[in-house]
Amino acid sequence: MVDREQDRPLAPASDRPPSSDNDETSFNVKKRFHQRRCFKYCACISTFLFLVAIILIILIFTVFKVKDPIIRMNGVTVEKLDLVNTSGNLLPMPKSGSNMTIKADVSVKNPNYSSFKYSNTTTTISYRDTVVGEARSPQGKSKARKTVRMNITIDIITDKIVSHPGLQDDISTGLLTMNSYTSVSGRIKWLNMIKKHVVVKMNCSITVNITSQAIQDQKCAKKVKL
Repeated sequence: MVDREQDRPLAPASDRPPSSDNDETSFNVKKRFHQRRCFKYCACISTFLFLVAIILIILIFTVFKVKDPIIRMNGVTVEKLDLVNTSGNLLPMPKSGSNMTIKADVSVKNPNYSSFKYSNTTTTISYRDTVVGEARSPQGKSKARKTVRMNITIDIITDKIVSHPGLQDDISTGLLTMNSYTSVSGRIKWLNMIKKHVVVKMNCSITVNITSQAIQDQKCAKKVKL
């Protein structure tokens, strides 16, 4: 039996795969594995970046969309209005050579999630299209979703009112109607990426009761320019 086993021929050498073929096959398998893994990584990164871009776009057009600042005239008071009785007028009129003071309570509300930095605020008072007073407020900053209030004091030159030919008509009614114009110019900045220049304008019609020196009526219209 031992002799028979020894007489069996060995497998021919040509049937054994050469070692170089094994190495090449192993290399191809590893290469395909690395390619699939790189493809998965690239797909994951691309999907992540795409989702981040979509989220940023949604936030920019919703939460971080630049909204108009809101300016309001909260109240107006009249001080130092010197009146004098003149012949031919049943009601007193502003005294020539004196000054009238108007104090305006103005607020600027920033509804954005970023700060609103504004420059000097200008407020003018006019009577029948004639500017009779002007005031400037210092620059400031309204934090995100906050409201800043400004008390503006305006000295009115009553000589320009007294010398106006239309004053007699107003004196006869006991009411003095003036117009105020306030302009606030600033910039909204978000993460140093989005910068928006904003100009907020407000026109108000203010009716003053000459006798009581109180505000009889007030109407305001606002306009925002982005």
